[in-house]
Parts: sequence; C-alpha cells; structure tokens
Amino acid sequence: MTETTFSLGGAADSTDMVLNIGPQHPSTHGVLRLRLVLDGEVIREAEPVVGYMHRGAEKLFEARDYRQIIMLANRHDWLSAFSNELGVVMAVERMLGMEVPERAVWIRTLLAELNRVLNHLMFLGSYPLELGGITPVFHAFREREELQAVMEEVSGGRMHYMFNRVGGLKEDLPAGWADRVRRAVADVRSRMDVYDRLVLGNEIFRGRTRGVGVLGAEAVHAYGVSGPIARASGVDFDLRRDEPYLAYGELGGVLKVVTRPDGDCLARFEVLLEQTHNSLDLADACLDRLAELPPGPVNQRLPKVLKAPEGQTYAWTENPLGINGYYLVSKGEKTPYRLKLRSASFNNIQALAVLLPGTLVADMVAILGSLFFVVGDIDK
Repeated sequence: MTETTFSLGGAADSTDMVLNIGPQHPSTHGVLRLRLVLDGEVIREAEPVVGYMHRGAEKLFEARDYRQIIMLANRHDWLSAFSNELGVVMAVERMLGMEVPERAVWIRTLLAELNRVLNHLMFLGSYPLELGGITPVFHAFREREELQAVMEEVSGGRMHYMFNRVGGLKEDLPAGWADRVRRAVADVRSRMDVYDRLVLGNEIFRGRTRGVGVLGAEAVHAYGVSGPIARASGVDFDLRRDEPYLAYGELGGVLKVVTRPDGDCLARFEVLLEQTHNSLDLADACLDRLAELPPGPVNQRLPKVLKAPEGQTYAWTENPLGINGYYLVSKGEKTPYRLKLRSASFNNIQALAVLLPGTLVADMVAILGSLFFVVGDIDK
C-alpha cells in the first residue's frame, strides 16, 4: 500500500488574501479604491489608492485668470461648492489687500452655513443607507431641496453656485429672499428630530456604530485629520472660533464647536448631526444681522484685467468636511503662478491606513462611510 501526500500549494491555510474594494464600490462615494489584506474576516492592512478621477485642477489654476479659477475651485468638493469658492477669493483678496463690504461679509457667512447644512444632510441621509436603512435618505433629500431652492434663487445654481467674486459677491440678494430663507431654515429645523428618533434611536444603527472604527487623537494629529471627524475624536479645533474669518468673530455667542471623546462611528455621526443644528442657528443669526444693516454695496469695483501683486499668501477655511487651505503664489500676472490646494478629504481618508487594520470586513463599510469624504476633494 502506497501513501501519497498532496501539497495544498503555497501554504494556503496561512496565506493572506488581497481584496480590492472599488473603485466602483457603492460605499466609496465615487472612484476610490481600497486595497485590503485579509486574514480570514479580519483586515490586516489597508491602503487607500487614490487618483482615479484626478483632473489636475491645481495645474489648470495656472492657465486661468483670477476670475476663472473660481469655477475650478467650485467643483472638487461638489457638496461644498460655495465654501470652495470662498477660500480662493479670500486668498486673492488677501494678496490684493482688499477690504470686502460688510454686507458681503455677512451674506457670505450666511451662505457658507447653508452650504454646510446641505453637505451634512447628504451624509446624514446616506450613511444609514450604507448600513441598510433606506428611510433617512428620503428625509435628507426633502430638507436639501428646501434649502437648495433658496440657494438657487440667489445664485442661479443648484450645486455650483459661482456666487463669490474677488472683492465680494456677484450681486445683492433678491427682494424678499431673506424671509424665504428664514422660513426654509425654520422648516428644516422643525423636522431635524427625525435623525434623533429614526437613526440615533435605532438599536441596529447603534449596534453597528458604537465602539466601531475608533480613531484616536494621536492618529488625528499624525495624519492631519480635521473637521467633524477630528472633533469626534476629542480634538477641539474649529477655525471659525480659533482663527475667525468672515463674520464668525461676531458670532461667538451662537457658534458651538461640537466634540465627542469616543472617536467611533457613532461619535462622528453625532458630531455631524449636532453641527447641522448649530449651522441652522448661525444662519438665523446672520439673517438677524443682515436685517439691521443698511443697504450698501456687496462687491468692490475691479479693473478689467485683475492682477495680483508679486508675493505669496495662505488662506484657510473651515469647510464642511474639514480644513481647506489655499497657498497662492503670484508673479504679478493675471494668472496664479501656483495655487496649491489642501483639501480636507485627502488627509482624512489617509487615516484608513490605521483605522481599518484589526477590524472585521463586515465593519469596513460602517467605518468607511463614517469618514464623510468626497472623492473629488481627494483627487482634486
């Protein structure tokens, strides 16, 4: 009798498996690829692979004048278009030493907070959807439609507003617009409790998110994570309060920096939700201040060919997804010599390299969705 041993080939029982998530996976919000190394059901390594939709916006900035680059900056985070415009025009205004009319400053602050609500509502609705709860996204889109209607009325755009200009805004507010905004904000606020009842009060949602994907403050600092994700890990930093720009220095009594100590998926959702409530309060405060201001200009008169003086500057803003930075270098021409964009999503997504290892594949979607990123903001 002959005894034969068959090899399993490559020690199959101890070989890790490499799994690609994306670049078209529903939970990646676009063309993001995750390269995971698995040991059974446990993730051992995670590498975010970016660049699938890179459009070279930073290089295109060098071939457009200071009016045209607003269009390019508008689009990388398509959920935060107004805030993207804002950072660019602030950098150019700083180079020019230009003062923006007070009325334009308050309108910018109001529209930035409405844009923040629109951004957060998308994630408040889509995150439960990724975990199997379809109902919240319908509520989110109803509220978004109400706010998008007033944003469209004032700017002409539903997503890409193109309302900022170097020196102020495109034009003044339509007659009666402020009252319509106040009603829209009140309507949205009256229905926001649906997320407390339907989502946070749901046992399945809490079971899928509590204690899952814990991101420590050390990792937040190491990877430059910012925005709601950083504050959910106990990092108490918000540019609107700590380095005020626009009218935020006068809104200290209303502005609330929301933090949580836990750093898990649930904490990130809670921060996003509470921050949405606060942005609605800030919008009301801006409307109150605008009602007190006398009529006046909302922009500065600019030359036909706008040239920034030779030099460099850095402007940064607290965008809905985190800190956006704009490093502008000018050689005195009508186009930037260099405009480097620091986008929030790019830094935030790098934290997956330390966040995913040691977790289960089943929790990967919950963790990935809780980072609230836009792929265009990663790839620029």
